[in-house]
Amino acid sequence: MPSKRPPARNTKRRNPPRSTARAGALAASASAADALSGKTVLITGAARRVGAGIARKLHSAGANIVLHFRNSRQDATSLAKELNAARPDSTALVRADLLDIKALPAMVEAAVKAFGQLDVLINNASSFYPTPVGTITESHWNDLVGTNLKAPLFLSQAVAPALRRTHGLILNLADIHALRPLRRYTTYCVAKAGLIMLTKSLARELGPYVRVNAIAPGPVMWPEDGTDKTLQKKIIERTALKRSGSPDDVARTALFFCADAPFITGQILAVDGGRSVGW
Repeated sequence: MPSKRPPARNTKRRNPPRSTARAGALAASASAADALSGKTVLITGAARRVGAGIARKLHSAGANIVLHFRNSRQDATSLAKELNAARPDSTALVRADLLDIKALPAMVEAAVKAFGQLDVLINNASSFYPTPVGTITESHWNDLVGTNLKAPLFLSQAVAPALRRTHGLILNLADIHALRPLRRYTTYCVAKAGLIMLTKSLARELGPYVRVNAIAPGPVMWPEDGTDKTLQKKIIERTALKRSGSPDDVARTALFFCADAPFITGQILAVDGGRSVGW
């Protein structure tokens, strides 16, 4: 007699019930909302533009935020009010001139005191303007190198003991033009190139207790003093994605380094739509 064949299996893949899918989405959303719960982040130059975008993104992930500002008190106060309205007592302010190196330890002390610990320092504050060769002054050098390199070094040094205690992170905001200079911006490019080497040097110095990385943005936000529309179009055309980015692209990358990159240090990640690929 011929053997009986086993009944055919129904191999058709079934979609999960809607309730299960919805529950999974809610769980993922809840996880994202508390990815940085209990962590404290100090962001320099956080009142406006990219700094404010990073603050909002990390705050939405559950972090307590210490917003540093120098002159933008109104913007900083408004942002702190916004974040504290979303989650009470979750945001504090510190004012400091980052070029006043002697004042940095007190700034760090105030940041630690605000929430009892410090887990992340984001060196975001930056000066940016052209200095064509032949017009560069010592004042230009002191300001551009001061805000983009000197301040991150001495602030990182001041905050290192607190970050060692929490196995924290230093995240520097560099620039793709630290590796490929931008014409007429010699002093700025030199300073950002130094910041990239500082990132790698600190990663060696502060490991294994503190991670140090950098984000190198490309065209994510145009300068406030205006960029010629033709030049903007030319820059965008040179990206692989043929479009400009946004501060939120940088903020999402910052969240990645803060929440999902425990085995990454000493790295520089370009957020430039592929601009640097085409060089």
